[in-house]
Amino acid sequence: MARYMETLTIERGGFRIKVPESWWEFDVRPESRDDSIRRMVAERVRQQPELAKYQDTYTTFLRKAAGDAWKSGALYCGCMAESFGGDTPITGSITVSLVGGRTQAGEPLSTDPQVIASQLAVREAKKEGDAWRKVTTVDIPGVGPAARTYGIEDIPVPDDALKRTIRAVLMQTFIPVPGQEGKVALVAGSSQVLDLADSFFDIFDAITSTFRFAE
Repeated sequence: MARYMETLTIERGGFRIKVPESWWEFDVRPESRDDSIRRMVAERVRQQPELAKYQDTYTTFLRKAAGDAWKSGALYCGCMAESFGGDTPITGSITVSLVGGRTQAGEPLSTDPQVIASQLAVREAKKEGDAWRKVTTVDIPGVGPAARTYGIEDIPVPDDALKRTIRAVLMQTFIPVPGQEGKVALVAGSSQVLDLADSFFDIFDAITSTFRFAE
């Protein structure tokens, strides 16, 4: 995946992060995202005609990613949808959200990475093919320690009456927000290409390591 060495800096209110230059970013608001995605896919296909056969696949994936990002309150959603010469396009996404909460007594939840990590459940695979999750802490240069989960997880489909799930590669990093009690920046990377889990863990870790709070 050497083509991902070129990066683009994304700045939003309160933070910045670097993503591969070839990734897609678009407006996730319901009233404008479909048109934004349609135009973006058409422009990408114009630049790379060999992607034309994947146009519907890309559009469907990006619309779903945008919808999920909006429902989760994401401040940023970036997606990759690339062909590396195979029959199936490789897709993945990164979202950045600001999340927080309070205890039953009304106190802000702790944002200490060790405390957060202790509250996140590890899941062991009982047999090959099972979902699993590991919990750890990482040090982000220029930011500090953060709690993290990563694994192959069954993610609930938003607003699905049948409570279905989608199995995906998932990494979530919980970064304490300076000066805001109970608030963390959640950087989440996901992909449904399970065979490339290790590669996506590397990509998501590399992107998350570029996260910085704006001065």
